[in-house]
Amino acid sequence: MNNILELKNKLLKDLVGLGRYPKRVFLLINDLILLFIAIWGAFSLRLGQLYWPESLEFGLLLASAPFIGISIFYYLGLYRLVTRFIGPQGAVRILAAVVLSVLAWSLIVILAAVPGLLPRSVFILYGLLAVVLVWGSRYVAGVLLRGLPFMTFARFEDAKKNILIYGAGQTGVELLQALRISNEYNAIAFIDDDDRLHNQNVSGLKVYPHQKLDKLIGRGDVDEVFLALSDQTIQARRAALKRLETFPVQVKTLPGLNDIASGKVRISDLRHVDVEDLLGRDPVPPHTDLLDRNIKGKSVLITGAGGSIGSELTRQIVDLGARRIVLFDLSEIALYDIEMEIRDHLQALAESKKRDVVGFKVGAFNPPIIKSVLGSVSDEPLIIKTLQDNDVHTIYHAAAYKHVPIVEANPVSGIMNNTFGTRIVAECALACDVEQFVLISTDKAVRPTNIMGASKRLSELVLQALADEGRGKTVFSMVRFGNVLDSSGSVVKRFRKQILEGGPVTVTHPDIIRYFMSIPEAAQLVIQAGAMGSGGDVFVLDMGEPVKIDNLARSMIRLMGREVIDENHPGGDIAIEYMGLRPGEKLYEELLIGDNSTGTAHPRILRNIEGKLSISVLDERLDILKRAMDGGNVADIHKLLSETVEGYTAEIHSFDDPVSGDENWADTTRTLH
Repeated sequence: MNNILELKNKLLKDLVGLGRYPKRVFLLINDLILLFIAIWGAFSLRLGQLYWPESLEFGLLLASAPFIGISIFYYLGLYRLVTRFIGPQGAVRILAAVVLSVLAWSLIVILAAVPGLLPRSVFILYGLLAVVLVWGSRYVAGVLLRGLPFMTFARFEDAKKNILIYGAGQTGVELLQALRISNEYNAIAFIDDDDRLHNQNVSGLKVYPHQKLDKLIGRGDVDEVFLALSDQTIQARRAALKRLETFPVQVKTLPGLNDIASGKVRISDLRHVDVEDLLGRDPVPPHTDLLDRNIKGKSVLITGAGGSIGSELTRQIVDLGARRIVLFDLSEIALYDIEMEIRDHLQALAESKKRDVVGFKVGAFNPPIIKSVLGSVSDEPLIIKTLQDNDVHTIYHAAAYKHVPIVEANPVSGIMNNTFGTRIVAECALACDVEQFVLISTDKAVRPTNIMGASKRLSELVLQALADEGRGKTVFSMVRFGNVLDSSGSVVKRFRKQILEGGPVTVTHPDIIRYFMSIPEAAQLVIQAGAMGSGGDVFVLDMGEPVKIDNLARSMIRLMGREVIDENHPGGDIAIEYMGLRPGEKLYEELLIGDNSTGTAHPRILRNIEGKLSISVLDERLDILKRAMDGGNVADIHKLLSETVEGYTAEIHSFDDPVSGDENWADTTRTLH
């Protein structure tokens, strides 16, 4: 039996490997034979017995039908269709070609004035038999050559990957067309949640409900599932991924159609499932007036511009019509990368606008001035010069050290950069009459258990005190949120790398929970929140539901086609190891210090009222803190923080490996000055 299957597969493979013209000759001969059978069958069915022509002339007249048929087939391009992927369009073309060939032949019969005119039913029977035989032969050939689920999934020796396409809409059909051009994948069926499509044929593939996943994948011949739900809601995509988690197949997905530059789906657009696919949520339409208020036509400075949040703020600010954008960062390579990215983006926009002019579309393109400044937020003279030289109206202060274990092991550097650096930039903003100052804060500033969180809460207290002092015209506000998805040093990137390397995947604690938000959504909400500031406002972003990091790791393992090693699957692929909480790390993060919060004009932005310190009290405590830092007295640093920052408990740690893996890498931006 195996020898027969091997011989069949070899013959099929050899047939697929034939050149274009030998294949067309093969099809032409096939159609000629089938049309002879169809015309003979039509007469035999009409007469109720096997029919043979009574004269040579009549026989030649009957024999002309198949030759007329293949001539019309050739003219209509039937022999340019790919037999493996004939699809509904091919079936329609075959039907049209057969109808035309029958009409042409019937006209010849009438003009030939055949004695005893042929019964009209012969023409109808000939057409029906021709359609069934010609289309049927191509369908059967397509089933064998594609390896569709006819009786079993056929496989060639070149081991094409059998895949399911989840989503039979426009995106799925475009993906199928791209796959049919490729020699890499073999699409066997569609999966779709729309009841109206179930058991229908879409572009030659049958559509199954998701309840059939078990049966289809259970046969063991599905290598991957391609998620083609780019035009669906994020909730629909998450529901589909949840269903696929339980199956031992690799899942790849397409980005949203808006993110596909060409507007057409390509195989290269497929990517591994990202955390945003698992945790993302449908965006809320932004308030255009809030986006424009602090940016359009103005000069904007972004500190930490090369970090995850800083770089995304830069991308969005470029498209919002700023007059000038100042990129400020301590890291030369990060500054270079974001500047080159923005300049390339502006060049593409300029080229696009030129094409619009040619196409009679009206609209001026005034690109912003881009300036890069390499330096530290602790360098007061540089900050003053930068603000004055560029007439800055708005500052987005995203620069900070945010990796908890590293800051915990280096408290002086962390506080100097995060707290005193913020104080320096804020004082410079006041001195230069900057209109808006927006601090990017973190959920770890709420009842902090680590130096990083305490330093960020101190930064918030600095801005609140300066706002209450009423000196100068600068409006200070701060925006607090949790982890962002796939940021630099993200837990997701670490998990993905560990999975590809075969594990183990390291999680600090089985019960640790974090809030997550996509980087683009966080940056957009930061801009809108800052525009609502009136002075000393603490804005808190709605982060959605908290996520259990252990569940996230397990989902990523399964959706990358691997199995978790646990009690139920001792023979799995990837182990999860629990490393234990590190010093200063919480199981659960919070966003609000108290319960005194109110809504704003945006449904995902809250304004929170929290305790403050007067500028005189804060200055006194910061002076004491600075003396402790200068003397390297860590115990005094912790003591001062516990007295100043609500909820902070002094704790001194020793560190052997402060750079070990940590969920908190996903906190927000790159850890830069």
